[in-house]
Amino acid sequence: MSKIIKFGEDVEGYSIPVLNEREIRAGAGILFVLMFVAILLAILKGDFLLLKYAVTFFLVDILIRVMINPRFAPTLIMGRLIVRKQTPEYVGAQQKKFAWVIGIILALTMFVLTTVMNTYSPITGLICMICLIFLFFETSFGICIGCKVYGLFYRGKAQYCPGEICDMKTRQNIQKTSWVQVLIVLAFIAFIVATVMLFNDTLNVAPHNLFNPSEGLPTE
Repeated sequence: MSKIIKFGEDVEGYSIPVLNEREIRAGAGILFVLMFVAILLAILKGDFLLLKYAVTFFLVDILIRVMINPRFAPTLIMGRLIVRKQTPEYVGAQQKKFAWVIGIILALTMFVLTTVMNTYSPITGLICMICLIFLFFETSFGICIGCKVYGLFYRGKAQYCPGEICDMKTRQNIQKTSWVQVLIVLAFIAFIVATVMLFNDTLNVAPHNLFNPSEGLPTE
């Protein structure tokens, strides 16, 4: 039973249970796509069916991670299959558990409000946005926001963080950003704003069919 209900893997060379960050990021990507599409349908079409299913799947998946074993969570299994040819990147299990408990609270609240009570409100909208931000940062940047919160409560106790941020004291030259690079980013933002202001009316014209120019053109 102890091999089934367990949080984290015992890996040689690591003093505490760890998890594979690569499969966690892949699993977060799967959940992000599902939640993003479901939320778009709810916002643009007022169709909450997929969102109700998505929240239910999300809740069940994350409950399996925390209450039983991450090895048996469906999205992490899919993530493991996707990244099976990549070298594992081990991270401490304890801070991940803390982060996923936060996920359970958010998912359970959403489940009660949207699926059980069949309601929507600014509360559900805010929780959806928080979930998307958490998932996006995990899958895109490898940043576990919940793990950051864990560090605030248990300062100095987090081990084996993604990218070794728990241990890294100084940045290497390749990680440093110069003022020139910052100015390039600011200039690019200004370019985007100027483009929208100058070409919005032109780009807002509905496109026409490439092979039938008359189709799709506005009629008088």
